[in-house]
Amino acid sequence: MTDASVQVPPGERTGGGGGDGVPLLELRDIAKHFAGVTALSGASLTLYPGQVMGLVGNNGAGKSTLVRIVSGVQEPDEGSLLWNGERVRLRNPRQARALGIDTVYQELALADDLDATANIFLNREIGWGVGPLRINNNKRMRREAVELFERFGIQVQASGADVRSMSGGQRQSIAIARALLGGSKLLLLDEPTAALGVKESGHVEDLVLRLRSHQVGILIVSHSVEQLLKLCDRLCVLRHGQMVGVFDRADLTAQDVVSLIVGANA
Repeated sequence: MTDASVQVPPGERTGGGGGDGVPLLELRDIAKHFAGVTALSGASLTLYPGQVMGLVGNNGAGKSTLVRIVSGVQEPDEGSLLWNGERVRLRNPRQARALGIDTVYQELALADDLDATANIFLNREIGWGVGPLRINNNKRMRREAVELFERFGIQVQASGADVRSMSGGQRQSIAIARALLGGSKLLLLDEPTAALGVKESGHVEDLVLRLRSHQVGILIVSHSVEQLLKLCDRLCVLRHGQMVGVFDRADLTAQDVVSLIVGANA
């Protein structure tokens, strides 16, 4: 049992939606209102383990609101959220993380003066004792960081170099690794390559594909249609707070996606 409050109506389970078995995440008619203004309405999607779904739309389309709801920052006013087939109510990000939902924002919030291992274990250090007498087990943390990097093919030095000296792609990889350390099953990536060059963006995109092969579900927000068509299995399109639909990548061209975003006839 996690910290999230779980409510499962008798016999209610989910399936379908283009995947096998029970979805990792399902949203049903999610809506959110602020002071009489509808920020999001009719948002429904299913995401399975090992599936990458792109979240796309212009500014004000409702993408950030949807991410905040899934990450536990805000509660929906209408609709329901299901996790592994069970209805849940996420009251805060801590409850979302307890289920295995983590968010990596564009602002990575890394400690520049610490190395990769220290950043990954920040505020959850492994050691002995309590309070001022606590001693960190740096050797074990470094070993676990190296194992984590090797498992997901992350090309980052675990110790020695401060994060401030690393490239944007390496910093993004460290932020993702920090989420993976907690056993994340679903990663919400907010514009993960927005401030990166072509080469560094490629490294992050490769990491996303490796995460998919490890059965991590990914919901990625990006303004790059080309990137979404390269990485995603399906695309969820939002416009003016309304759910346009969820589409298989194979059925879309870049022009189709743009037309859906702006509401033009394809």
